[in-house]
Amino acid sequence: MLVGSDFQKRILGYGLMTAEIFYRIPDHPKFLQSFLWQTEDLAPHFPELNKFLAFWEKEIEARIHTVRVAHQDLLEPVDYRYAKGEICVH
Repeated sequence: MLVGSDFQKRILGYGLMTAEIFYRIPDHPKFLQSFLWQTEDLAPHFPELNKFLAFWEKEIEARIHTVRVAHQDLLEPVDYRYAKGEICVH
């Protein structure tokens, strides 16, 4: 049975990463604008985010001011609790 690449990434520790990028455009340098970007990435090094920011710096004229990052693991230990009761199924 073949395992999908999404599942393999989750096993390797990839999680949902959200980056809020604050930037200034050359035409209006006093205005601070924001761009929200999400992808699956590997914390704490964030290789996908670093590739994206390198692309931004090379190809986009807007200068990055600040990057704010949030990360959520996609596979975590499951919380469970025991039920206080019994269900009979015939």
